[in-house]
Amino acid sequence: QVQLVESGGGLVQPGGSLRLSCAASGRIFSINTMAWYRQARGKQRDLVADITSGGRTNYADSVKGRFTISRDNAKNTVYLQMNSLRPEDTAVYYCNADLMTSPPIMNTYWGQGTQVTVSS
Repeated sequence: QVQLVESGGGLVQPGGSLRLSCAASGRIFSINTMAWYRQARGKQRDLVADITSGGRTNYADSVKGRFTISRDNAKNTVYLQMNSLRPEDTAVYYCNADLMTSPPIMNTYWGQGTQVTVSS
């Protein structure tokens, strides 16, 4: 059984920073793309950023220059460094991973979500 466990959410003032972490555990053979999504209240879940196993990154236009995604392949962990936070960044942030388990089955997994609130 595979689990994605997120941490690092919370309440921060506009202009502040937060760092989210997501660790994958279980019978994992390999992990391809890892990503962060977010869902604001009453809205759809949208991609924030993703990163391939080789380190290639992709960002939503709304977070370019403010957020940085990274990963530690040895720890099966993905991070999201969020700087210059704005009230519109308020959402539940979800970790996502395309991975192959052992025995080999490829599937997409989601974390439980962590709340990020940007407010003064």
